[in-house]
Amino acid sequence: MMTFKFEKDEKIPKKILESIWSQLNEIKDGVSRPSNHDISKISKVGVLGSGLMGHGIAYVSALAGIDVIMTDVSQDIANNGLDRINKILKQGLSYKILDQERVNHILNRINPTNDYSKLNECDIIIEAVFEDRKLKGKVTKISEHYLNSDGIFASNTSSIPISRLAKQSINPEKFIGIHFFSPVHKMKLVEIIKGDKTSQETLAKAFDYVLQIEKIPIVVNDSRGFYTSRVFERYTSEGMALIAEGNPAQNIESAGKKAGYPVGPLAVVDEINIGLAASIRDQMWIELKTEGKELPIGPWDKVIDFMVDSVKRTGRAGGGGFYEYPKNGKKYLWPDLEKHFPVSKKPLSEAEMIERFYFIQAIETIRCYEENILRSVAEANIGSILGWGFPAFKGGTLQFVSDYGINNFKTRAKDLSNIYGERFSPPRLLDEMIEKGDVF
Repeated sequence: MMTFKFEKDEKIPKKILESIWSQLNEIKDGVSRPSNHDISKISKVGVLGSGLMGHGIAYVSALAGIDVIMTDVSQDIANNGLDRINKILKQGLSYKILDQERVNHILNRINPTNDYSKLNECDIIIEAVFEDRKLKGKVTKISEHYLNSDGIFASNTSSIPISRLAKQSINPEKFIGIHFFSPVHKMKLVEIIKGDKTSQETLAKAFDYVLQIEKIPIVVNDSRGFYTSRVFERYTSEGMALIAEGNPAQNIESAGKKAGYPVGPLAVVDEINIGLAASIRDQMWIELKTEGKELPIGPWDKVIDFMVDSVKRTGRAGGGGFYEYPKNGKKYLWPDLEKHFPVSKKPLSEAEMIERFYFIQAIETIRCYEENILRSVAEANIGSILGWGFPAFKGGTLQFVSDYGINNFKTRAKDLSNIYGERFSPPRLLDEMIEKGDVF
């Protein structure tokens, strides 16, 4: 049985809490699962990659009683993935969540290897390699023919369009996106992405697998960044935009936490890695240029470029980013930030920064809904809360809009757009909703 603990439960109004539970049940009952397919059960899963995401996917699958083949380029690297799983299991033992017998059963289900032939007869193979289109295509070609006749292949990509990755597949109708969140063993949400050629049967099997490992599945249609990555990125970008405008970093971080997010936007991008954010952005620019589309450039771009190119501060993994990370002490904001991004004589108030965080993510969610990337209001709201920590006491991104009032939201978004730029422009869908008297 799945249970959930939301941040700041005591702050969630009863009406919002009831709405959250109702929408959770709507999702688990299969609002986006094809109904004309029998429920399937996965017995054997292959995981390509044993790193940050791969070992977590292997762990939660084995925890659910599924046999796992966890592959990597060498036996030593695959064994390192198993060592990381052991650390999770030791924590479970110390917290008395698991007993030794269950730990043994879990470990016995996981086979770390560099031998791809052991993937033979997998019900599902999930690639969780580095976010590189060519690498993902390579491992797809190597491994997918090991699937059993009814098996499906999934990519754990967080940003690359599934339909593009599926071009490397011999069976694009059996290719789907299954986007986990880090750390996999703690995060409850999984975003399933349906490609242009993904069959309904494949979608149903992916949905059933996510429920089998006791996660919450939301289903979205294919696009660059899908739903969660696209909207979550707005929070970190807005934090960096505030830095570029001359707002004190400490105030920005404080506003993020006061708004109800788990951590401030600068701390988040440090954890993700500023260099990785730059790499994903640059790859997107290359693809957009190839398609003849306009490149989206914002005030955060000069902050990213400065941190990566000028001072080589790429984040926590790189030894420091917006924060310093002393070995024997708490992290603290990099003291030289204000030297490079001088503080304005008139910085924004905390309330104004909080408003921008809420509005920028809500607006981008509406755009996803407008573009038919999102399939339901429930998935938008639950996805925002469980996926990246949009404040639960607001009920999710679209619930926030409805509670604000559609007309009032449009008016305020227009005001913000006039001050801060086109990214805050109210989507056209709001006009249609106002005309019809609709709410989300």
